[in-house]
Amino acid sequence: MNTEKIAARRLTSEEVSDLGLQEEIFVSAELDDISLDCYAPAHLAKPGKYFEGGSFTARTVFGKEIQVLPNNAEERGIWIADEAGEEIEVLQSAGVLLNLALFVPNGNVEALEALYAAAREAFGAGIVQRWNEEVVAVPDVKVDLFEEPARGRKGTSGQNRDRRALDIYPTRVRFMEASAGWKFIVEPHHEVIDDTPTI
Repeated sequence: MNTEKIAARRLTSEEVSDLGLQEEIFVSAELDDISLDCYAPAHLAKPGKYFEGGSFTARTVFGKEIQVLPNNAEERGIWIADEAGEEIEVLQSAGVLLNLALFVPNGNVEALEALYAAAREAFGAGIVQRWNEEVVAVPDVKVDLFEEPARGRKGTSGQNRDRRALDIYPTRVRFMEASAGWKFIVEPHHEVIDDTPTI
């Protein structure tokens, strides 16, 4: 386990309330409900002033959400880097896990193996691993993927509603998340035809 010793101090609930989303903090490191004897870099899930009751939610750089009561002496609390503080051990990143959705035209086993071999050659045979693989046949159909506000404006027709185009392949929506306050709309693909008169 790769850790680094840094100087930090523990924050009170009042101090955490003044933090924004950009402040780097440190919270207890947890992986799959296993509590590690060190801390993880994190950020608040929303600005501190919006939390109530002294309980804060922090999201670590490893994608784990943790509920913290800073004033609870039985918990490890929330820490921030401070040269005048005490030494804590912080868990370091060993790399980046990529969740990839690969579209391989006319894909077959040989094509997938060639992709895997190229990745291993680029990054090292002992580095690239396939943890979870799902091969899905993609139908030869195009759809238009849009985002629309989750709550549409009253009195607007379907022709001039707020929307933004995202993609034209049907399976990628499984790997995407709609923007906050927006929802996905999937429709049959229509080619854009420019019928502007020309001379």
